[in-house]
Amino acid sequence: MSTAAPEGIVARRLSFVDRYLAVWILVAMAAGLGLGRLVPGLGDALAKVTVTGVSLPIALGLLVMMYPVLAKVRYDRLDTVTRDRRLLLPSLLLNWIVGPALMFALAWLFLPDLPAYRTGLIIVGLARCIAMVVIWNDLACGHREAAAVLVALNSVFQVIAFSALGWFYLTVLPGLLGLEQTGLDVSVWEIARSVLVFLGIPLAAGYLTRRIGEKTRGRTWYETRLIPRIGPFALYGLLFTIVVLFALQGDAITSEPLDVARIALPLLAYFAVMWAGSMALGRAVGLDYARATTLAFTAAGNNFELAVAVAIATFGATSGQALAGVVGPLIEVPVLIGLVHVALYARRYFTAPAVPELREDPTHA
Repeated sequence: MSTAAPEGIVARRLSFVDRYLAVWILVAMAAGLGLGRLVPGLGDALAKVTVTGVSLPIALGLLVMMYPVLAKVRYDRLDTVTRDRRLLLPSLLLNWIVGPALMFALAWLFLPDLPAYRTGLIIVGLARCIAMVVIWNDLACGHREAAAVLVALNSVFQVIAFSALGWFYLTVLPGLLGLEQTGLDVSVWEIARSVLVFLGIPLAAGYLTRRIGEKTRGRTWYETRLIPRIGPFALYGLLFTIVVLFALQGDAITSEPLDVARIALPLLAYFAVMWAGSMALGRAVGLDYARATTLAFTAAGNNFELAVAVAIATFGATSGQALAGVVGPLIEVPVLIGLVHVALYARRYFTAPAVPELREDPTHA
């Protein structure tokens, strides 16, 4: 039996916003869709100013969302994570071999007659997580330091491998299988720029905040006074990002419900298979709950902002590929918040302690 705290105790520690997060996310999604549908020209206005191909309001929301979580990371513990091959090797396997291959198979299985949506989904599968996964991992009491390392690792591989994998899955493999081929023209610099903005900025800010805060006021003050003050902004940033994201494409989503449903089916299958398979693999190789949870969420999550930016830059803002990219978070957000609750329930099936410093940390969401 796991020594993890009962779910009721964890729930009582959560703030009002945290406890009903699933409700607020659904409200934010509905508000965004309603705004995009009811306010003419809102999507165009939000899309006018961009950062690395992503709407500026969404970019700001992502940065605000990631900063508090990365400020909580204990950077002095990262060396213990980098030496953990039982975590790092399965993560590389799941993210860069299993994930893209699974999305390719599901896209062709569910959308053989819709090449634009199929291509958009394959691009989503190639864009591995670097942003929202830190929120899901934190809510599920995953290992913060491990999440920081895996996100950084995914970022490096994203810069190196994204273009090559796009060429392979959209041109080479379909050609070998006698299927329709598609080109993908995206430079390494475009991908690197996206990674530097959406991971580099909040990571540097989080590291400097901890370094300066602990040096000037001490670790006790930092953990018990500063972190509780900035922590809630992660969820505020998440909700703001969701509102803006769905307002940006609200009209497209609500005007094509059948197409959205068809895109949603392979995405649902993808998130369920990747998360459950990764969690099971983590348990099988002997990871404790916190690390197995981090492995599962980093493998199941996707870098939707990069996928949408690449789809828009290559195929256009009104293309089917771009719509498929936008539907990605429409499905990912509620599914992964649901999987947070599944993960908390699954703790009882892990025999190893669930990382006491995370369970006992009063600042942990």
